[in-house]
Amino acid sequence: MQRVEAAPWVRRQSSSMAVTQAIFGINVAVFIAMSLAGVSITDPTVLELRHWGANFGPLTIGGEWWRLLTCVFVHIGIIHIALNMWCLWGLGRLAEAVYDHWTFGAVYLITGVSASVASLVWNPVGTSAGASGAIFGIAGALISSFYLGEFSMPRSAVSGLLRSVVTFAGYNLVFGAMSGRTDNAAHVGGLVSGLILGALIAKVAPAHDQPLRRVGVLVVGVVIALGGALWLYQTSAYALHTASGERMLSEKKTDQAIVELQAALKQRPNYLPAHFELARAYAIKNDFAKAAAEFRRVVELDPRDPNGWYFLGYAELEQKHPEQARQAFNQLLKVNPNSADAHFGLAAVASFENKYSEALAEYQKTALINPHYQNVDYDTGLMQGKLGRYDDAIQSFLKQRDNGDDPDNENALAEAYQNKGMAKEAADAQGRASQFENQK
Repeated sequence: MQRVEAAPWVRRQSSSMAVTQAIFGINVAVFIAMSLAGVSITDPTVLELRHWGANFGPLTIGGEWWRLLTCVFVHIGIIHIALNMWCLWGLGRLAEAVYDHWTFGAVYLITGVSASVASLVWNPVGTSAGASGAIFGIAGALISSFYLGEFSMPRSAVSGLLRSVVTFAGYNLVFGAMSGRTDNAAHVGGLVSGLILGALIAKVAPAHDQPLRRVGVLVVGVVIALGGALWLYQTSAYALHTASGERMLSEKKTDQAIVELQAALKQRPNYLPAHFELARAYAIKNDFAKAAAEFRRVVELDPRDPNGWYFLGYAELEQKHPEQARQAFNQLLKVNPNSADAHFGLAAVASFENKYSEALAEYQKTALINPHYQNVDYDTGLMQGKLGRYDDAIQSFLKQRDNGDDPDNENALAEAYQNKGMAKEAADAQGRASQFENQK
């Protein structure tokens, strides 16, 4: 008859749960440290969680691999940690009695890392944290051990184990439905890795006096977990590099963003989002030749991408290529005949070429489609002023005032008043312009 372990209730050390207590203490200590540092105990922010070691694909796969483990000790509020620690205490005490201390600790950490890898496979750009993946791993290992090994167990012990597992799973389902934050991929990853480890222990190294076999089993578990991380990097790194590039652009780290986006395209040359974000990065650096090349690649990959055509038009115009810009905006009109962006772009091209009547007509079409289009009244007024239609220009600039205080608009209004010989009104507008400039 095969035995996984000597029955825990007849072993002298069965009452010891030193590793469970240590893991419990680390979790609580991290939570207290976060609270003392000003992190909310009920609703920590995503950025705070990442700062304290949560799992986040662009950072983890970007080189901070330690997050696969540290996230297991970070929790999303007091309810989250309280329920996880309650489950850890019950399952950990039983698991530490079934296995020896170091085996239990190793299984906990290996399944925790496996859960983190599974989380990234399911959602490479999500942020996850918590001990529940590792706790599911312990539950899976116990289930395999009890089903594949043979204990002379009291019926009450079996029912107690199953009750703990069901309670733990039920809590996660209910809490997930209420908060929308439960990482079920991590739970599945932890459970499956735990089932595998528990089965290997039961069949390959069931006894305490087989340390080399037990070490071998745990090494297999480590290899599987790390193999999953390597597979994740090889298959998903392009998306993670792209997300990292987007984040760096938002943080105004343009050079670093370009490096990340180029890394994404090295792995996946036709990944449209990376081309688009790289084009934006080049535009921010005023390298409009490279920006135009990337936006051109975007519309090659998806000829019906309106943003690609729109920004390509402006990248060409910035290079003083009005004809190429006009072609891009006309392509946008083919994609969307009712595009205010396309008409606004065509107006900018006509204005660049000093074709003021044509530009005015396009600005008016823009306003007809979208009366609240940014600065359309101001640009309309400029064209009307260029054409000597000062009364119309004044009305356009006055209408632009409804969108907020703008010194450029007031200066243009003052010039229109001046051209009409309305000196007092011109002085008032000039005074408003000076006031708004001083407020900046």
